[in-house]
Amino acid sequence: KGSLNICDNYTGISLTQVRAYLTAHMRRHTGEKLYVCKTCGKRFSSSSPYYRHMAIHKEEKPCSCGIYGKCSCRRNNLVLHMKSHTAKKSLTCEVCGKAFRYKSDLSTHHRTHTGEKPYSCETCGKCFSRRAYLADHMIRHTGEKLYVCNTCGKRFSVLRKHHRTHTGEKPYSCEICGKRFSDRSSLKRHMTVHEEEKPYSCGTCGKSFNRQTHLKIHMRSHTGEKPYVCSTCGKRFSDRSSLKRHMTVHEEEKPCSCGTCGKSFSRQTRLKVHMRRHTSEKPYVCSTCGKRFSERSSHNSHTVIHKEEKPYSCRICGKCFCRQDNLVTHVRIHTGEKPYSCKTCGKSFSQSRRLKAHMRIHT
Repeated sequence: KGSLNICDNYTGISLTQVRAYLTAHMRRHTGEKLYVCKTCGKRFSSSSPYYRHMAIHKEEKPCSCGIYGKCSCRRNNLVLHMKSHTAKKSLTCEVCGKAFRYKSDLSTHHRTHTGEKPYSCETCGKCFSRRAYLADHMIRHTGEKLYVCNTCGKRFSVLRKHHRTHTGEKPYSCEICGKRFSDRSSLKRHMTVHEEEKPYSCGTCGKSFNRQTHLKIHMRSHTGEKPYVCSTCGKRFSDRSSLKRHMTVHEEEKPCSCGTCGKSFSRQTRLKVHMRRHTSEKPYVCSTCGKRFSERSSHNSHTVIHKEEKPYSCRICGKCFCRQDNLVTHVRIHTGEKPYSCKTCGKSFSQSRRLKAHMRIHT
């Protein structure tokens, strides 16, 4: 069997223990994983990560962070998390100057400059800069949805992103404009809006974009194309993200409720916007006329009225508009189209706001 050379630092450990450590270590090379989670089926090569993993299936998470409210089922996990608030950022990136608390975080960050992606998927060959990203990716090949959301009961292959739809947490922020995002991929897409080069331009209105996909979505504002359809109510949308946001209105479970009027919402962000109706908070200000708005979308819609350019014209009467949707609404005056109908009395309207105003007579 050969001999074992034991380090002087471990003279107090028995030979049996040393052999046990060696056996556990060899599983890293063989890929053998003897410990299986009975809840989700995930496998582990040694007992300690197996027992740590089992704790995530416990509903009770008594250890909570007093700053972000993040909860953990184990105290040592909370201690590690709290260091992210208290530890000094003494390690600086030589390329961009960004500071980090831990050497491992700095090493991972360096890969954003070098492009190094040392972790590769054995199935499709895709490479990743972090081991955690590879682990999340591997689950997509199996199709398994191991993790169950304790709030809504839905199953996911990666639960972190989904949890943020309930908590409203947005840990990724743009260093240029401060806008925050719930996931890294959304932040990366956003960062392209700050890039000076915008090689893709619209042949109709001249607006430029830095990505071909953005131009494609924009073109639908001219063509009126709405390829994404809600399977519940039939409402159509020009892009996938708008459809996803809309689908939440049909979700039965709405765990976020207003403490003032009792109205419930499926997402924390929707509740936050709703609360401004009670507080009269209007954080979005028009830089031209000073008018204030409670929602970003209302502010964006308003700002176009100050633009002199009105590229959308009615083919029937020649009236011009600065927005495509305003033109669509105007054309209904000529066609007599009234697509919004009251489900109670059947009366139809050309605009959704008029239907909403009408609905009040039934309540």
